Amino acid sequence: MAGKSGYRNAWIAEKLDRINLTMPKGRKAEIHAHAEAKGESVNGFINRAISETIERDKVAPGATE
Repeated sequence: MAGKSGYRNAWIAEKLDRINLTMPKGRKAEIHAHAEAKGESVNGFINRAISETIERDKVAPGATE
């Protein structure tokens, strides 16, 4: 199995970037529950939220709340 995990880790290192995300206690559970309710992973939900925010900000440059 070490061969498979080594290959997988090498693929991840080559193809993906990582971000260490910190948040207030309790928020992680809230995010997990929301993502689960929408039928997606936490990673998928966070990536979708970021992508949608970037697209929305392109449409309304300078708009912050």
